[in-house]
Amino acid sequence: MSYTVLARKFRSQSFDEVVGQAAITTTIRNAIENDRIHHGYLFTGTRGVGKTSMARILAKALNCLKSDKPTIAPCGECDACIGIARGDDVDVIEIDAASNTGVDNIRELRNNAIYRPTRCRFKVYIIDEVHMLSTGAFNALLKTLEEPPDHVKFIFATTEIHKVPATIISRVQRFDFKSIPPEEIAEQLEMICKSEKVKIDAAAVRRLSRLARGSMRDGLSLLDQVLSLSDGKATEALVDELFPAAHDELNAELIDAFASGDAAAALGVVDRIFAQGATPDHWCSLMINQVRDLMIVRTCGKETELADLPGGTRDRVVGQAAKFDAGAWVHMLTVFEELRRSVKSSGSGRALVDAAVVRLAEAASYSSIESLLAAVQGNAPARPAGSATPPPSASAPAASVKKKSVADAPPASATATTAATPPAASRRAPVKSESPPPEKKAAPKAASAAGMTPAARPVRTVSRTTAEDIRAAQEEPLVKAAMDLFGGQIVEVRREDGGNTKKTDK
Repeated sequence: MSYTVLARKFRSQSFDEVVGQAAITTTIRNAIENDRIHHGYLFTGTRGVGKTSMARILAKALNCLKSDKPTIAPCGECDACIGIARGDDVDVIEIDAASNTGVDNIRELRNNAIYRPTRCRFKVYIIDEVHMLSTGAFNALLKTLEEPPDHVKFIFATTEIHKVPATIISRVQRFDFKSIPPEEIAEQLEMICKSEKVKIDAAAVRRLSRLARGSMRDGLSLLDQVLSLSDGKATEALVDELFPAAHDELNAELIDAFASGDAAAALGVVDRIFAQGATPDHWCSLMINQVRDLMIVRTCGKETELADLPGGTRDRVVGQAAKFDAGAWVHMLTVFEELRRSVKSSGSGRALVDAAVVRLAEAASYSSIESLLAAVQGNAPARPAGSATPPPSASAPAASVKKKSVADAPPASATATTAATPPAASRRAPVKSESPPPEKKAAPKAASAAGMTPAARPVRTVSRTTAEDIRAAQEEPLVKAAMDLFGGQIVEVRREDGGNTKKTDK
């Protein structure tokens, strides 16, 4: 006798056995009990959440031969229930829309729908992946779906509801199947292991329920693999061996290189990864999962259950998560997702990967605007934009920088305009006229925007910046702080002393 996989052996056979869809089962049960059965249903949701199983259970509830009317508790033993459960009943027709997409297929369905069922109360059409039907097929189905014969019921199932025309959705009752919570998947897996007389660690069950990602069928398939390898006992170590986590050593080493800002080391790690046979798009997917878990740990704490963390790697993941703040992890996640899309359609995938790696490694040395403002304000060093722990001076609000006026500075102080590579055009010839040049007319607006009145910034005379002025400016504490922070060189000095002395400007 051939082996029956767990996903088929333990498929839900009644409303009570459906996992994770309590609201839907309650609604359909009430409709059957109150004799308010609709002629068309549309089940939508991700893979493996029970859409086809629910369709078969509903068909059995409508056609169970041991009841004289539709029932919420089909017997599961009559010929109709057994045939529906196998998917080969003569009056319950299951159609795969992926291979029956044309108008001719729907025309045949419509012609056969007028004939009464052979032995059941209703002729039920279950159309799986209904979104695969062509536009012409949908149009051919509209009239029959809107006013079908009394003995015909339609049940549609789809994973892509957005591809189903609104004209179809408006003619049926729509039920959205949600992803099954990991706790309910774990409970079901434990029950199946007891039924199969297999011992399984609680940690292994939790890991499998997380790997299933909301799909009961995926969870059963994973358990099938574990039971095939185990000798009556499934452990967490066995699960880790079969399904290694995304947090492998090389990817973790790469993230450490990002944190240290070492682009050369990061490129070396990537080279070793691809030397082992990894493809760019698959590697990007692994990095997305790994960075996602790090972001979750950084945001929710080390004890969170939202991340798939095997016991042996949890401490290292927690340590790595603290190296960047949540915003930096979000940025890193976005970069890898954009990279994953790009490498699929590019002939230079490796070059794109290297560029993204250098970008992420160099990003660790960038400074956020808030920290730069705080550093100038408090004469403290700026911190990298993605660093997790800000210096004490960074706690000052950025708004205070805007409110600070020149009047707060020491009298006769010098401020400097710095530039990394000053262009020749920026060195204007001295203006001999006493009237300010045209560009000076915008100065009152700029001063007002900074919280100062135009009267606080008088411009009376203009003269050339001398070497003595530059040397004096270099000795000013604020100028020193700006030079240490930004680099560059002083090309222009402006002096002002209250409102009576002259101000020199280049």
